[in-house]
Amino acid sequence: MRNFIKQTFASLVGTLLGLIIFAGLGTTGLFLLILAASSSKDTGPNVKNKSVLVFDLSMKITDGEPSSGQLFQNTISGVDEDRMALRKVVETLEKARRDPRIVGIYIDATNASQAGNVGYASLKEIRKALEEFRAAGKKIVAYGSDWSEKEYYVSSVADSIVLNPLGMMEVNGLSSQPMFLAGALQKYGIGVQVVRVGKFKGAVEPFILNKLSPENREQTQKLLDDVWGEWRTAIGASRKIEPNKLQAIADNQSLLEATQAKTNGLVDQVQYPDEVVADLKKLTNSDKEDKTFRQISLNSYAQVSGKSFGVERNSKNQIAVVYAEGEIVDGKGEDGQVGGDRFAKIFNKLRQDKDVKAVVLRINSPGGSATAAEVMQREVKLTREVKPVVVSMGDVAASGGYWIASDSNRIFAEPNTITGSIGVFGLLFNGEKLANNNGITWDSVKTARYADSQTVSRPKSPQELEIYQRSVNRIYNMFLNKVSQGRKLPEQKVAEIAQGRVWSGEAAKEIGLVDEIGGLNTAIAYAAKQAKLGEDWEVQEYPRTSSFGERFFGRATDEARTALGIESAQLKSANPLTTELQKLQQEVEILQKMNDPQGVYARLPFNLKIE
Repeated sequence: MRNFIKQTFASLVGTLLGLIIFAGLGTTGLFLLILAASSSKDTGPNVKNKSVLVFDLSMKITDGEPSSGQLFQNTISGVDEDRMALRKVVETLEKARRDPRIVGIYIDATNASQAGNVGYASLKEIRKALEEFRAAGKKIVAYGSDWSEKEYYVSSVADSIVLNPLGMMEVNGLSSQPMFLAGALQKYGIGVQVVRVGKFKGAVEPFILNKLSPENREQTQKLLDDVWGEWRTAIGASRKIEPNKLQAIADNQSLLEATQAKTNGLVDQVQYPDEVVADLKKLTNSDKEDKTFRQISLNSYAQVSGKSFGVERNSKNQIAVVYAEGEIVDGKGEDGQVGGDRFAKIFNKLRQDKDVKAVVLRINSPGGSATAAEVMQREVKLTREVKPVVVSMGDVAASGGYWIASDSNRIFAEPNTITGSIGVFGLLFNGEKLANNNGITWDSVKTARYADSQTVSRPKSPQELEIYQRSVNRIYNMFLNKVSQGRKLPEQKVAEIAQGRVWSGEAAKEIGLVDEIGGLNTAIAYAAKQAKLGEDWEVQEYPRTSSFGERFFGRATDEARTALGIESAQLKSANPLTTELQKLQQEVEILQKMNDPQGVYARLPFNLKIE
């Protein structure tokens, strides 16, 4: 009922905004406006000869396209969010590589710290596309004022890297600083009991400890070392710097001024923005009187048809790409969540669709509900019996995210993907002390020993904990069995590499949890080969994006905001205290999303974030 009300409200407001926009236009005006929108879609933006593609690193990059609900909420709230799906970014860069009108790419890293939480695995795919662009003989220029490791990881592929004279470059390695809530829960009288399997299952530690356990510290250190090692190797290859030298810079300098960055070979030039613009004007043969160089943004260029460059395909044979991005939850789920029932329905439909010849499941999820993961995994297994199912792992495909991947034909991951975490747990909260401290008590009348076992008024008894533990053990053994069968590995070996331990994509490949290192396009190409389609195929993405009407009204409401004087909210760099408060908010939000009917979860450590 709540979802129905939200959807109905969104629909009504969208219609009202549309009426506001069209008021006074009349039938002819409305017809011309729709005709213009349709015509614009067909022709696309104008690309001048010798143009430079501008790639702003502050853009938010996600796996799938934003839903109509997300677009609508952004419009109403006034948030002007520049975002694009990862595959669209890579496809657009490939289109630019083939387009003779595009002579170069300008990577704008001046506001890069405002970007979303895109991970290193996604950046790896973008980096590869940029390398192929440069290998085609086209120029890449990157400019920034404050580079961190993440933005520099992408920018380092450029022919010319330019740093503002007052700019700085951060090269101090990677870290993870989890937040622990056990002290706060104890202070306020909230009891926590844990049932789990796997000595590395760090997801419960923030609620019962005040620091990392030795096992969790070990796995986090190994993961950071793997991601940091790939960073040094990739940067070293692009900049012709030994990885050991990069390590020495991180250990001894950490924050480099512009001249130091140039001396160490991390940048090529130290220049002001106008000097960079002057060089780009030369590259594009722009007139000296022009205010800037001839350019087109990545977002605008994405609207240019790629058919003439062999990027876009048109075929009856479809490869379905299903995006599982976000927390895995029981039921249908909401925007930004992987609802088990909703995704099971998608797979059921694709399995019966004769035009769909293969399915690529793109996973970018830390896991969540074990029940929902099992619902999805069953549909993946049934679909695989009919047509190839290939998994592409994004930044994170762990625990429940790995559960749904385990029974596919082949698993692809990037070397810096976070995966594994094969383990399960349950959290049991009670408010007995909190209530008692405030004069609240409970009493109980029951007809059987365990009739009130679901209560939060008291801690669970040892006998009740034993019942919960049996349930967790059963689901963990089921998890191990599925991985063993799907990966064709002995159960004993799976048990050894499980225990809730987190692995990098590269390490996961070495132990058999991943088949091949590669990105989404590599997985799609493999699926086409398995389905024996040759070059006669096209990609269809699921969940399906909004209809033309929804997209049209989305653009219309944008015009309405402008007309009504509603300004867009500007992104601002958060201060350290705000960042920590946001972490706390994220922890609470995760708890709110935990809706497994059995209270058992297969999820990555709650606050594992690489900074």
